[in-house]
Amino acid sequence: MTQPPPTPPDYPEPTGRPHQPGAAQVPPQYPPPPYPGQPAPQTPPGPLFAVPPQYPQAPQYPTPGAQQYPPQPTPQPQIPPQAPQYPQPTPPPAPDSPLHPHHISTDRGRTHVSAHQRRTDATAFGNLLLYLPNFLCSLVVMGMVSLLFGGLGILVLLAWLASGALVFHRPTESALARHLLRLRYPTPQERAKIEPVWRTVTARAGVEGRNYELWVEDSDSLNAVAAAGHIVGVTRFAMNQLPNGELAAVMAHELGHHVGGHAWSGLLGYWYALPGRIAWRVLRAVTGFMFRVSRVFSCFGVLFFGVFAGAIALATISTLYGLPLLILGMPYALAAVGRRSELRADQHAAALGFAPMLAAVLEKLHHQEQQQIAALTAANGGTPVAETPVSKLLSSHPDYYTRLHHLQPYLQPSR
Repeated sequence: MTQPPPTPPDYPEPTGRPHQPGAAQVPPQYPPPPYPGQPAPQTPPGPLFAVPPQYPQAPQYPTPGAQQYPPQPTPQPQIPPQAPQYPQPTPPPAPDSPLHPHHISTDRGRTHVSAHQRRTDATAFGNLLLYLPNFLCSLVVMGMVSLLFGGLGILVLLAWLASGALVFHRPTESALARHLLRLRYPTPQERAKIEPVWRTVTARAGVEGRNYELWVEDSDSLNAVAAAGHIVGVTRFAMNQLPNGELAAVMAHELGHHVGGHAWSGLLGYWYALPGRIAWRVLRAVTGFMFRVSRVFSCFGVLFFGVFAGAIALATISTLYGLPLLILGMPYALAAVGRRSELRADQHAAALGFAPMLAAVLEKLHHQEQQQIAALTAANGGTPVAETPVSKLLSSHPDYYTRLHHLQPYLQPSR
């Protein structure tokens, strides 16, 4: 007998669909909450839109045969270490920069710091007095030379005495500056640089700057010169490498030699001592030649030469009342007066307000001297070249520490 097919179960027909017009909305059926102490009833199948239960996911097991590595950290980008940043030192301002501490303004009007700047001091008179023995010896030499001209000899002697006025003659000064001191006229560019500084110096000193001539020496050393009565020369190094304040201090120092009379008195004394110097050198050359000739004739010739030279020296000393003996000590006395005149010129520049600038220039001069000493030591195989006491006595300039010591009253701040 054939069995009829099973009848499918009857499911409740939905009375409508959500959001369908005209369909009735059936609320979902939820089980009642359980009572305390009773087990939670089994949740019957929910309605059509019930949330399905959440099941825990199966754990992940390692695959057999696969090598396991620990998790590697994410590599961070390597930053190269940087050197610490230090503040860069500020370069010193250029010598011609207005920011240099020794820069001065040259645009000011005429100002007189002192009304008594042009006067001959005692150093100039002392210099002339020390040249007196040399002058007398030169007078004797020129008297002997004038005898060769017979009746015109007196004119030759008078012409020599009057020739000292050429020291203040401008063309003669220019010839001396060009040929003896190796100076030259400045170019227009150099003149435009040094003339404003010179006007500032002379304005402070209360003198007329146009009475002097500015010259330049082609030298790479720090130096300046005051010659005759109207010449002020500076080296190319001082003009180009020094701030205008330090250049003004150098020029004020040389102006101190002029207003103090050191320049003209020194040149005048040297001029009148020149015939005696020439005669002394000729005498030394002749004496040396005769001494070498006398050695050929054995010791008796040397003895005869000694007696002859001694007799001449004794006759000269007795005739000139010991003046030749004074001439032997004149170089040391003149060097001492020269050192004193340098201190006076430093004082002149410091009194005009250039003391700090002059101290800086003296320091540069001292450094330049140390370099020269180091070069001489290296040339001598590393053995230091010591300065002898005689060379110190014959030095025409004081040492660095002495000059700086005399500047201290002008460097100390005023209270």
